[in-house]
Amino acid sequence: MTDPENPESELWLPIEPAPGAAGEPPRPPRRASRRARPSSDGDGYSADQIQVLEGLEPVRRRPGMYIGDTDVAGLHHLVYEIIDNSVDEALAGECNEIEVTLGADGSCQVIDNGRGIPVDIHQQTGRPALEVVMTKLHAGGKFGGGGYKVSGGLHGVGLSVVNALSERVRVEVYRDGRVHHQEYRRGLPATELKSERDPVEGRRGTMVRFWPDPLIFKNTLVFRAETVSNRLRELAFLNKRVHFRLLDEREQPAQESNFYFEGGIEAFVRFLNRGRGVVQGRPMYVEREVEGNSVELAVQYNDTFTEHVLAYANNINTVEGGSHLTGFRAALTASLNRYARKAGILKENDQNLSGEDVREGLTAVLSVKLQEPQFEGQTKTKLGNSEMAGQVSAVVSEALGQYLEENPADAKRIVEKSLTAARARAAAVRARELVQRKSLLESATLPGKLADCSERDPDLCEIFIVEGDSAGGTAKGGRDRRYQAILPLRGKILNVEKAREDKILQHEEIRNLITALGTGVGERFDLSKLRYNRVVLMADADEDGSHIRTLLLTFFWRHLQAVILDGHLFIAQPPLFRVERGKQVRWCYSEEEFRAAVKEMGEKSRVQRYKGLGEMTAEQLWDTTLDPEKRVLLKVEVEDAIRADDIFDRLMGVAVEPRKRFIQAHAKTVRNLDI
Repeated sequence: MTDPENPESELWLPIEPAPGAAGEPPRPPRRASRRARPSSDGDGYSADQIQVLEGLEPVRRRPGMYIGDTDVAGLHHLVYEIIDNSVDEALAGECNEIEVTLGADGSCQVIDNGRGIPVDIHQQTGRPALEVVMTKLHAGGKFGGGGYKVSGGLHGVGLSVVNALSERVRVEVYRDGRVHHQEYRRGLPATELKSERDPVEGRRGTMVRFWPDPLIFKNTLVFRAETVSNRLRELAFLNKRVHFRLLDEREQPAQESNFYFEGGIEAFVRFLNRGRGVVQGRPMYVEREVEGNSVELAVQYNDTFTEHVLAYANNINTVEGGSHLTGFRAALTASLNRYARKAGILKENDQNLSGEDVREGLTAVLSVKLQEPQFEGQTKTKLGNSEMAGQVSAVVSEALGQYLEENPADAKRIVEKSLTAARARAAAVRARELVQRKSLLESATLPGKLADCSERDPDLCEIFIVEGDSAGGTAKGGRDRRYQAILPLRGKILNVEKAREDKILQHEEIRNLITALGTGVGERFDLSKLRYNRVVLMADADEDGSHIRTLLLTFFWRHLQAVILDGHLFIAQPPLFRVERGKQVRWCYSEEEFRAAVKEMGEKSRVQRYKGLGEMTAEQLWDTTLDPEKRVLLKVEVEDAIRADDIFDRLMGVAVEPRKRFIQAHAKTVRNLDI
């Protein structure tokens, strides 16, 4: 899916090997009995077994609690924690330049021109404030002490967590004409805080440079320039007139990227809609302050069928939404209905437009900044402040109402697009009823082509979506019927990026897929009803197979996105070659493996190239692709939702020119990619 030497060659979603996929047990594990075991006073469990973790030791013991995981995402979370501290200085009006450097020695450095972390003695601990911030969890200036009015980092764990999970950290603070510096090793001070005259006159700010600990990040220590770049671009949009710079010293010569946007989120919406046909001339933009909180919104409709709304609270992408998003959606629906009736577009007997209708083709960025935000957990994916719903709704109602009155031509096009969506929605409702599975036990509603498994516990089941009836027949013969289901699809499914839901649900193969999975679709989607813990896409290793896999990925991303985000979607890796000499057989999954096998087994070995799954016997398909002990599965994971949206729209959408430009720019790279 991606070329590790060329991140720009990424075509779809980042795909990582599924955890344990290569070494899975041959059968899904059975759940342990929940029957209580008799207690025993002699089992050795006493006060001696109770541990109290001091300092930063809890972070090193359970890093996932603080950064999500210790893989690529967790590694970059460290970078974001440091950057967010610098951005908080910008939110306080004390910083307008932030520079990130990816060092050739594996380090990452973040420097800003803010006020600089305090270095005077902290009265409560008797240690320098810098050392307290670096070594104590929940220590910082964001707990109402007057250091920050608005902040994204609320838990006071950012710097200390980075320190705990780094092999080495160096901090420099520039204040009052002096440089204060200190080093740390795996969370502990390695030197005392030292101070000397600053040779750079007038400099101020903070520099944090850290080297991730290989004992924590065992799978990867390599920062991805593109990942960091995307985050800096996003922050530059959200914080207008703040200059972000990325310097990658691992390249020769060093690569520099700069991000600065005077237009803020209005420029962000234009960026998201680039290459798409837009319904209105320019985005509607509003920025208001309500009771000490800031509400900023930009809205622009395009001619696609998908909704793309990004909601932020204190620069944090609240992917699960929250009160601010609820207020925006309610005000958008009410305002468009009010205008449509006032303008006579909606008649007295016409039904109101639904929220789903008015959000078709909508691109919007909503950014709120609060003094006391209430997030859910350290990952901060949902905003809980109830007052924001009313504040955002009031701002949107006033601003959107004014915009519609002042721009009647744009307003008419937006309402007419919503009316078209309403008619399509009515047709989709009728079609959707045909694919809703009423109960897990009503097997009569399942598609006839589905070869279901006998196991009824979804956690123990997996389904293979197989290209073609021939391959489907082979897979049915080779599978383990107890927990593996097979659903063959005939030909290429509809490109859902170019169709509304009513057309999508009229497509037989898509209806069969939705029915088999059991989740429903659209407003009735319910992930808890997913009938299989693993959904595996299994297509031929040729161009047609790649296209079918891409069409399926597009469908899942646009209509069953939660299946991806919850970690249920996988891609099978059938072998490309079978190399045989005598009784020795080698299965090869890449050209490199094939060349190595031929070299090892000699030129007299027999070679078979598998262009289709149907060319294998049932036993061969089990041995290479279905058997959990031997198979390789790739897990579909989302590293950057904004980029994923853009790529799907650019390569699968209606507009031809963006796709043509992409193909011309990446033709040589794409030719060598296995997608």
